[in-house]
Amino acid sequence: MADSEDKEQFVATVSEDHETTCWGCGLRLILPSNAPVFKCGWCGAVTNQNDKKRENKWFWWKRLRDRCFVFVLLGFMLLVIGGGLWAVLPILFDNSLFAGVLHSFIAAVLSLSTLSTFALASFGCAGTPPIIQWGSYPVVGKGHLENYTFCHDCLKPKSPRSHHCRSCGFCILDMDHHCPFIGNCVGAANHRHFILFLISAVASMLYVAFMSAYVGSQIWPPLTYRQPLDPLSGINSDVAWRTLTESFLALLNSALLLTARGLVLVYLFFAGISVQIGLSVLLWQQLSYIYEGKTYLSHLSAQRTATDEVVEKDCKNILLFFGCPFSVSRLLPTVRDSQKRHRK
Repeated sequence: MADSEDKEQFVATVSEDHETTCWGCGLRLILPSNAPVFKCGWCGAVTNQNDKKRENKWFWWKRLRDRCFVFVLLGFMLLVIGGGLWAVLPILFDNSLFAGVLHSFIAAVLSLSTLSTFALASFGCAGTPPIIQWGSYPVVGKGHLENYTFCHDCLKPKSPRSHHCRSCGFCILDMDHHCPFIGNCVGAANHRHFILFLISAVASMLYVAFMSAYVGSQIWPPLTYRQPLDPLSGINSDVAWRTLTESFLALLNSALLLTARGLVLVYLFFAGISVQIGLSVLLWQQLSYIYEGKTYLSHLSAQRTATDEVVEKDCKNILLFFGCPFSVSRLLPTVRDSQKRHRK
């Protein structure tokens, strides 16, 4: 009686199982019916049966939007460069030939570095996943597709460090985020160019704001009072109100007397300050993720899954990101080393 019950239970268990094929190596696998996600024991490929190809109806609209952002940002940079050269350099050359030549050289270096890094980050490849053989058992070795998943949009394997971007339409290796202002993803191939662009842009806008304020102070009309106040008459409410009113009228009169060069300098100053603040925040965020050895997407996925993965945080990550040799980064102390010394 017990043997018959065990046999019936075994038959019921087998009937609940189903046969499927691994997309990575093509081997047939027997899986429980309630296993939508499984991993091949031979090649290591992960299959998600619930993962379907998602329709992206607005793909071309997103691409057009990104291209428009790129040209708008490029036009803004050319406007700042051209307006700064037209408004600042003539005043500097009038004051000193050496100052004019020096600041012309600084402006040329900052302009070329900003435009070149922007072009590399915007129009360069963001990073393509490695090409690997798949789909046939004889060509796929054991563990060669460890933690690889199948991208139903690209119809090819996706490495664990890759992410499919709906705006670009293909998978990106070590994708950090999709930036609409450069019209491209920030990935393994252009992440360094993107960081260099932010550094160059922050330095350029700081220089623009400083030079606009300096040259503006040279050409700004002097403030004059319509009726001078007698310092011996004492300070009362009427005198203070008259002083405030005359100061405001003098400032308004000076603003109305501004030339076109003065208006351009005012615009460059406020544009430089505002853009510099925004880019500085973004640069600090990016460097923080690099310091932690993560990308923006990996940071978000770690928060969603609440994993306790220990990532070494130190300055070597930043040096290695910019291509410094390991022999140089070895000299820097790590957070883990400092914690060990503190415990001792």
